[in-house]
Amino acid sequence: MLWNIRLNGKRYTSANEIEGQEDETVTNFLKEWYNNEDYVTGHTSGSTGTPKELHLLKRDMIASAELTNRFFHIGTGSNLLLCLSPSYIAGKMMIVRAILSGANLHTVPPSSSPLATLDMPFDLAAMVPMQVETTLKSPSTRQHFTRLRQILIGGAAISSKLEKQLQSFSTNCYATYGMTETVSHVALRPINGPRQNSFYFALGDVHFSQDKRGCLIIHAPHLHEQQFITNDLVILHTQTQFEWLGRVDNVINSGGVKLFPENIEHRLSPLISRRFFITSVPDEYLGQMAVIVIEDTPWPANSQQELLDEARKHLAPYEVPKRIYFMDHFQETYSGKIIRKII
Repeated sequence: MLWNIRLNGKRYTSANEIEGQEDETVTNFLKEWYNNEDYVTGHTSGSTGTPKELHLLKRDMIASAELTNRFFHIGTGSNLLLCLSPSYIAGKMMIVRAILSGANLHTVPPSSSPLATLDMPFDLAAMVPMQVETTLKSPSTRQHFTRLRQILIGGAAISSKLEKQLQSFSTNCYATYGMTETVSHVALRPINGPRQNSFYFALGDVHFSQDKRGCLIIHAPHLHEQQFITNDLVILHTQTQFEWLGRVDNVINSGGVKLFPENIEHRLSPLISRRFFITSVPDEYLGQMAVIVIEDTPWPANSQQELLDEARKHLAPYEVPKRIYFMDHFQETYSGKIIRKII
């Protein structure tokens, strides 16, 4: 492939031109992209164990990028924002979208507030929820956010509090569903606007089925592998629409009732300002007992009771956690996802 990319308003057509001019991680990815191999190196997120190194086929990445560019109407006149590391699939794919579309790619170092120094329009950006939450806290960066036409939000769960905040913005916000193996998202969920929905819808010719566990199977004809069996429990509404319940690995069987931690977390998120997760501990009577783990120093007993009392207003009786644990700092995976384990 011949070098051709627009970065920060400047076109580069060779490795020599870009050397020392742009962010090193972006430059390194471009060198890998334009080498003679038919793949680039990636890693799984590590959600279910040690991250694995993968060879991501460039033809798959091209097919995925074209799918996204078509949906979001990205072309030569578009401006894209890269504020995620190219070490991760989301960052890699934003670069590939720019290469294929001829769009200008504006790059900023990854940070919690990527729009702090940017007051300019973008047709498409991608962020993790933490970046969006931080951006909306400041009046100035909140105003900058309004200049994004469309944004992909993924990499971690989106709290109900953040979803509520996004309802007041004209920026089209989408939650993403995908994985490193599918080279970015294969489905989107509109968070706000007239299409706002709790269902994810498939992109292009992607469609879905379920295995015997009730977990999602992805059929992606645009990719070399074509079929991917996940560990995600879903309600499948049609072959192209599903509602995500949570990971089968995290399901809690409490007294014979299946509890979905991610769903409970979504409803409790407005009540807890610190990072937290729902998990279980062994219990002689219930088998597994649901508990909350909060990233903080231990709270006074009355504050803990107040939280549990408030939780009862948002959850079914059998969903209410029975205890609260505290940890100074959560362990995280290679990609920054919380490891749901009490230490």
